[in-house]
Amino acid sequence: MSELTPTAPTKLSWAATLRVYLEPASLRMLALGFSAGLPLLLVLGTLSFRLREAGIDRTTIGYLSWVGLAYGFKWCWAPLVDRLPIPLLTRALGRRRSWLLLSQALIMAGLVGMALVDPKLTLGPVVWFALLVAFGSATQDIALDAFRIESADMQRQAALAATYQTGYRLAMIWAGAGVLWIAARAEVANVAAYQHAAWQTAYLVMAACMLVGVLTVLLSREPIHREIPPARNAAEWLRSALVEPFAEFIARYRWQAALILSLIAVYRISDIVMGIMANPFYVDMKYTKDEVAAVTKVYGVIMTLAGAFIGGAMAMRWGVMRVLMLGAILSAASNLLFAWLGTRGHDVTALIAVISADNLSSGIASAAFIAYLSSLTNIQYSATQYALFSSMMVLAPKWIAGFSGSFVDAFGYQSFFVSTALLGLPVLVLVYLAGRVTVVKQASPSNVNAPE
Repeated sequence: MSELTPTAPTKLSWAATLRVYLEPASLRMLALGFSAGLPLLLVLGTLSFRLREAGIDRTTIGYLSWVGLAYGFKWCWAPLVDRLPIPLLTRALGRRRSWLLLSQALIMAGLVGMALVDPKLTLGPVVWFALLVAFGSATQDIALDAFRIESADMQRQAALAATYQTGYRLAMIWAGAGVLWIAARAEVANVAAYQHAAWQTAYLVMAACMLVGVLTVLLSREPIHREIPPARNAAEWLRSALVEPFAEFIARYRWQAALILSLIAVYRISDIVMGIMANPFYVDMKYTKDEVAAVTKVYGVIMTLAGAFIGGAMAMRWGVMRVLMLGAILSAASNLLFAWLGTRGHDVTALIAVISADNLSSGIASAAFIAYLSSLTNIQYSATQYALFSSMMVLAPKWIAGFSGSFVDAFGYQSFFVSTALLGLPVLVLVYLAGRVTVVKQASPSNVNAPE
């Protein structure tokens, strides 16, 4: 077998680059990105704000962030999403769309349950419904990542990643700022205590907003995919569904697979670990719901969108690996600004400055990273392989993040934010080494394009 050295990306004019964002596949990703982004904050960031307001201690909130580990283990059932048809539904809609629709139904059911249960009275059912939302959301991600990868060629993956991120971040505005705004408006005036009815209204509205994704799935076409020959027995099915996707990746990259998987496992560690304590930090710094909604959930997400488009455009013109390195540097450095913010007290102007830098950095890093992960997949195993990559991306960071509340209680917010920045230093070395990786040529057709 011969090795292929990384190839340079085809240079596009700026006009041609921008037109990619208006193609049908990109517009579908905008709406489906909204569907993917909506549940995340409702079981992590916004939920932590709600629980802190309800009087739940920071250590417990930190441990409850382990609900997000569902995203880290989604590779376990990704082969089922990749191969297993859903009775009646798959025949009518196709493999990708049927799994998208089922997962969206699970998310809506879980959000309704979270709306109806008061965490101040009983925390257990809230956790179980949050797990249902996380499981449905992770399953939607599996099917949606495969849908995206199969919807366009590799040169357009960065653009699809950018429009996906746009929809995703718009949903985060709504699931962050929108839910706080709705809860604030639904509160009874002059009552300082936690008001469950206000949060109930907000979460029910969020459940209804998942209809955006449902309608998009119903109006979309199933992407063209490789026909899978039926397995002759259970052993053959398990081998093709579970073993071959991972064996193909290792055969393609050999010993360098360990380097790539190490980079994937820690690339977003600074952002993910820091993010769990961000909302408790805002509550403890006495920022109001409206301030947090306006600055961090609306303005901040707009800055993330700007970063995503900048990152996507730069990746198409200059290559993914260069932008991946830039994103890693900016993501780690921006966490230091939160340590500085902790010295300012209740300072909205300082909050705006910090959120601007942090979210712009996050958008650039996210667009490049999604394009990088997409470049690693083989179209024959797109759902399973991408699920493995995106699961590894969050598994270690979310596990570490579970201890963030205990760390803050012991050492304070400033030490915590500085520590999360230091976590990003090994990432720089791994990005440099990953940029030198070569890929082994395969006999089977694939959707593989070695990162530039």
